[in-house]
Amino acid sequence: MLLGEFQQLHPQAHVALTVSDTQTVVEQVGRRELELGVVGAAGRHRGVSFEPFYRDEVVLAVPAGHRRAGKTLTLEELKDEPLVLMQEGAGIRQMIDDELRELGLRLRDLNVQLELGLQESARAAVLGGFGATFISRIAIEGDLAAGTLAVARVEGLEPARDVQLVRATGRVETRVAQAFAAFARERLS
Repeated sequence: MLLGEFQQLHPQAHVALTVSDTQTVVEQVGRRELELGVVGAAGRHRGVSFEPFYRDEVVLAVPAGHRRAGKTLTLEELKDEPLVLMQEGAGIRQMIDDELRELGLRLRDLNVQLELGLQESARAAVLGGFGATFISRIAIEGDLAAGTLAVARVEGLEPARDVQLVRATGRVETRVAQAFAAFARERLS
C-alpha cells in the first residue's frame, strides 16, 4: 500500500486516510479539512486546484470463471449483465455514465442489482458473485494476480481517467505533502 510505504520511509509523518466520493473530497479540501485529495474526476470548485496525478484504466471486473471473463460484451449484452454500481458522486460512476450516454445508453438502461459505497464495497460484491462492476484496474490488481477476479471488455468503451491531485488554492503546502506527492508519482509511473 502506497501510504504504508510512504509512512515507513517517513516515520515522523502522521498519515491519515479518508475514503469518500469525489465530490466530498473536493469540498473537504476546499474547506481546508484535508491538505491533499486524490479524486477520479476533475471538476470545478472555488478554492481548489486540480493537477493530473496518474492515468487510471477502468475495467469491468467479473468473478474468476465468469462466462464473460476475458471476453468483449456488446452493449446489448451489457444491458443483461447484473451490475454493481458505486454510489452517486463516485468519479468512476460519473465517467461510465458519461461514456455510456455518448453511446446512447444510460445507467438506468442497465441491469443494476446493487448500488454500494465506493470501490472496496463494489469489489467485495463482485468477489461474492453479485454482479460485475466498473472499477479502477489498480484497485483490483491483487485480485487479478491471485486469480479471484477477471476483466471483461465492453464494445465501444475504453474507459480511462486522469486521477487528479486536489489542493486548496492559496495554501502553503507542507513538506510532507510535497514529499508524498513526489513519492506517489514516482511509484505510480
